[in-house]
Amino acid sequence: MIITRTPFRISFVGGGSDLPGFYERHEGAVLSTTINKYMYVTIHPTFGKGETALKYSRTETVCDVHKLQHPIARQLLLDHGIEGCEIVSTADVPSGTGLSTSSAYTVGLIHALYAYEGKYCSQERIAAEACRLEIEELGEPIGKQDQYGTAVGGLKVIRFLKDGSVEVEPVVVSRDVQKELNDSLLLFYTGMTHSAGEILKEQNKNVVAEEDKFNSLVKMTGLVYDMRDALSAGNLDDFGSMLNENWQLKRSLATAISNDLIDKYYDMAMKSGALGGKLLGAGGGGFLLFYCPKERQLRLKAALSDLTLLPFDLENSGTKVVYVGNKDW
Repeated sequence: MIITRTPFRISFVGGGSDLPGFYERHEGAVLSTTINKYMYVTIHPTFGKGETALKYSRTETVCDVHKLQHPIARQLLLDHGIEGCEIVSTADVPSGTGLSTSSAYTVGLIHALYAYEGKYCSQERIAAEACRLEIEELGEPIGKQDQYGTAVGGLKVIRFLKDGSVEVEPVVVSRDVQKELNDSLLLFYTGMTHSAGEILKEQNKNVVAEEDKFNSLVKMTGLVYDMRDALSAGNLDDFGSMLNENWQLKRSLATAISNDLIDKYYDMAMKSGALGGKLLGAGGGGFLLFYCPKERQLRLKAALSDLTLLPFDLENSGTKVVYVGNKDW
């Protein structure tokens, strides 16, 4: 039996610059971090040697891998030539909430399959293979930040170069700054989920066709490096204001990114002590993230008391194998 644990990610600024409609014209970048909420993927041989079983929100058992309905698992098993196994996935948060559950599943399963074969694969190679699978093989209209954001741990800048390659650069901060940042970030679940693919399709189309939206995304990538410098210098109030500036730019990129209810909660939070925030993921629902100094948090929590608060901590590690059982078959 092999078990992998892949952390979910929070993206602070630059989201959307990981789409080819942007980075092929202007280098893209995001600043993100992993958190201590995870996707767990378990793989082990099935008792029925001719069967392959898959357990996620539903259960599939087939004698031919081609007949699996889950596109990611089906394609990866075919790519690796593996059958006769059972794969089980468990997540700490629901899908469609902006924490990159889908890419964390892809990353975690790739890692598990390599370990199942007795092979080592680096985190950045796993991320690159996850991008190839989701974008090229399955044709998903998504970018590359989630795969790298979940595979490689810690606070980092992820750069999307014009030739399609990706570079990951860690952001170095002191322990005191990281603790203060950790203690000042709050996640609230809106109760709404979203279809990232449809929102990203519209956003990519708009960025390609409309110069003002392209220029907004250019400003967002500039904020990545401003925010990195603010974190390195320990200027967390500046971090909060940049978070707000990024959100105002992002919500203008596509109509479905925000809605009246999200805007209402965001305005309430800003009036109740938050210095900045954003909706995580492509938009339309999921988690609202806010930066709020500790002395103002009681007021903020009271203002958003009808939303579910998700406690979390920053995580420094990326995808990892957390259990290896004996291979006695």
